[in-house]
Amino acid sequence: MAGSKILLFWLFSLLYQQAIGQQDTSFVRIEQGDYSLGGKTHQLNPLRKVHIQTFCIAATELTNHQFKAFIEATHYITDAERLKNAMVFEPGLDEFKWLQDSTACWKYPNGKSRGGIEDKMNHPVTSISYSDARAYCTWAKVRLPSLDEWEAASRAGASTLYFWGNDVEKTGEYANIWHGRNHKVADASDGYLYTSPVASFKPNAYGLYDMYGNVFEFCEGTLRTDPKDRKLAHARGGSWWCSKNACGFFNSLDIGRVNPHASFSNQGFRVVKR
Repeated sequence: MAGSKILLFWLFSLLYQQAIGQQDTSFVRIEQGDYSLGGKTHQLNPLRKVHIQTFCIAATELTNHQFKAFIEATHYITDAERLKNAMVFEPGLDEFKWLQDSTACWKYPNGKSRGGIEDKMNHPVTSISYSDARAYCTWAKVRLPSLDEWEAASRAGASTLYFWGNDVEKTGEYANIWHGRNHKVADASDGYLYTSPVASFKPNAYGLYDMYGNVFEFCEGTLRTDPKDRKLAHARGGSWWCSKNACGFFNSLDIGRVNPHASFSNQGFRVVKR
């Protein structure tokens, strides 16, 4: 019986991945209310009560197929294509070390030498910047979630570090992350070295896929600890690169910060209806 359930879930996920890669985004409605966000000892994200208005958030991260439609309609040139500054990763690098690759961009998220996205149109778009994500949103008449909206959606009513509880060992059921002890040796133990097709893993209780892992998701907002003299972009949820021993941001609490024009092969986004 257990094997049959796993097979059915796999088949459903495969069909869903194909559908979401080729069609308009599916949205989940999050009702207005008071939400408990943050953590007691978290410096960037302190524990607090926040009132959030009703919003609708995409069930998955934006795919290569969807971003390609934007590029074809607008002829937009991404920061990575313009600045030649995208950062990529390959196994063997020391922890938190990345390579700058002038050939990397959304079409070649890990650089031309590592292949393109021809057979990955239902993977999340990546190697894009916060500025690129905002340009897409303007065109598509959507927006990025706020930091608070993203957290309320990711928690799905839970008050724990992860939306399923506090057991980190269950992460592999819900998120595409790095399971290796370090990044010296390639890890594809969950079937994916880099990104996975959207909705490849179990959703949270709200029906949202990949809230953790796969790619960091850009959000709108500022933190009280942000420097006053420069703009920072914020991203949440961790990525395929994150592991228990490095980064570990695949949770509902942590918040990443990056230059608005920086592009990494583990950065992407999901959208909210205006």
